[in-house]
Amino acid sequence: MLRAFSTAATGMAAQQMLVDVIANNLANINTTGFKRSQVNFQDLLYDQIKDFGTEVASGIYSPIGIEIGSGVRVGGTAKIFTPGELQNTTNPLDIAITGEGFFEVTLANGDKRYTRDGALRISPDGTLVTNNGFTIEPSITIPDGATITIEKGGAVNITDTSGVTSVAGTLQLARFPNASGLSSEGDNFYAETEASGSPVTGTPGEDGFGTILAGFLEKSNVQMVSELINLITAQRAYEINSRAIKAGDDMLQTTNQLIR
Repeated sequence: MLRAFSTAATGMAAQQMLVDVIANNLANINTTGFKRSQVNFQDLLYDQIKDFGTEVASGIYSPIGIEIGSGVRVGGTAKIFTPGELQNTTNPLDIAITGEGFFEVTLANGDKRYTRDGALRISPDGTLVTNNGFTIEPSITIPDGATITIEKGGAVNITDTSGVTSVAGTLQLARFPNASGLSSEGDNFYAETEASGSPVTGTPGEDGFGTILAGFLEKSNVQMVSELINLITAQRAYEINSRAIKAGDDMLQTTNQLIR
């Protein structure tokens, strides 16, 4: 009977973690470039009471066995990199990636981070930076007073105060063999890990990389209805596991009363 308690407890703990992940997805429903997380579950070890294929008589083997599982655990959380809805902002410094790829960002300590958040700004020294002030790679400087136009291929065109147009630089994108292996670092940043593999950089629109769409931002790919359904399902699963514990307790109580 104690097995049912521990098994149901693993189910409650797993559903609680699922609710935590769903809550984070819903909290970031309006976060630019956010990608929802999905929880993957795994069943735990089984107690083999009777082996499969046991010989029950001469030349006769049992087609089934007896095994009792010990519950469930969270095997991992995976980022789902489906595209989010595009929001028209009409701001020439807002850019979205339509397709595969990340913007590469250099932090103050020189570390590299990657993001789908294309809300760019111009720093006091004229460099294109993120909302947090970190430099977009490759570094591009915009002269004071110049207007900016970003093309699908990443070319950053500027027109100075005298009306002369030139190319200040070209944005690059990065992609990974396993994007789901990236580590979420907060501030809309991802970091390379052993699971993600090393980044490959390239020009937008070439070699399978996505293109740049200026004047738009990529919204979160969280679907509110789907997340609410998952939330209700997790809540019901939590309740059912708690009832299994209650049922086990009732059975123990009945057993204890047999001696009275």
